[in-house]
Amino acid sequence: MTQSFRITLLPGDGIGPEIMAVTLDVLKQVGSKLDLEFTFQEALIGGAAIDATGGPLPEETLTACRESDAILLAAIGGYKWDTLPRELRPETGLLGMRAGLGLFANLRPATILPQLIDASSLKREVVEGVDIMVVRELTGGIYFGKPKGVFTTETGEQRGVNTMAYTDSEIDRIGRVAFETAQKRGGKLCSVDKANVLEVSQLWRDRITAMSADYSDVELSHLYVDNAAMQLVRWPKQFDTIVTGNLFGDILSDAAAMLTGSIGMLPSASLGADGPGVFEPVHGSAPDIAGQDKANPLAQVLSAAMMLRYGLNQPQAADLIETSVLSVLDQGYRTGDIMAEGATLVGCQAMGEVLLKALA
Repeated sequence: MTQSFRITLLPGDGIGPEIMAVTLDVLKQVGSKLDLEFTFQEALIGGAAIDATGGPLPEETLTACRESDAILLAAIGGYKWDTLPRELRPETGLLGMRAGLGLFANLRPATILPQLIDASSLKREVVEGVDIMVVRELTGGIYFGKPKGVFTTETGEQRGVNTMAYTDSEIDRIGRVAFETAQKRGGKLCSVDKANVLEVSQLWRDRITAMSADYSDVELSHLYVDNAAMQLVRWPKQFDTIVTGNLFGDILSDAAAMLTGSIGMLPSASLGADGPGVFEPVHGSAPDIAGQDKANPLAQVLSAAMMLRYGLNQPQAADLIETSVLSVLDQGYRTGDIMAEGATLVGCQAMGEVLLKALA
């Protein structure tokens, strides 16, 4: 019996349309093989939305997202819009979408694929076998706290203010996601904070510690964020699942991504308590190579696999995509960012073509 799903596509900016086109072909072929019917609708976000409507997140886009079963996002931003007022920049649209859809939990895996160990800048013995999941709180913390802004003081100086704030309920809900994720993985959870100097981090640590009593099968540890950053480079295999706030998670997940050799290989999922999730690669829009057929589409394709697994409950389809990605890597196909000696260099479109062959 055919299962039907409505997917909103947000190609965005830079290389976004190129990698989305590859992923769309992959999803269509997977659907035909497994009797899944996808209805796709495309919407504007980021710089493309600014150019077309004057704002980074049109109301029509948010409505389309809410009416979907899942949302597949490519990339946003670029030099063209960097000088706009902050409320009009592409990144503001991304934050608005997360808040508007209640996407409070970001799951970012950093897994070393055997075929790409030598692409990492770290020694093989350090990164071989690394499999980390960073669970980042996404709708609180310093990016959303109030007050915020640039103000003029009584002495005439400009003063910039951002507020890092979390309530116990915000901490508890991301904590539950993290503990449950750790239960499905290696049973180890490291909570990262800065409780030695920040009151908000002390509350974070207290709440996560209290929650651990309900998850006796998960080994909980704590690290200050500066030490966690050092440990990610020193001995990444000590980590299984990491949970942390918005700012720290933004930084640490990018650091973890580079353990794998290329940020162009890594997907992510942003989930709420209910409603559709957003699935996107962790890399940016790469405007310097946009339109040149140089982009690596594999993170976008693997984001579609995460969408199938976590958003649509279609693990067989997710497995098929992930196996096909491993197959083309085994065959030696590489885009420029993961190129290695003896491999075959291909562009974005050609990588899509060999993926479709592997799926067939």
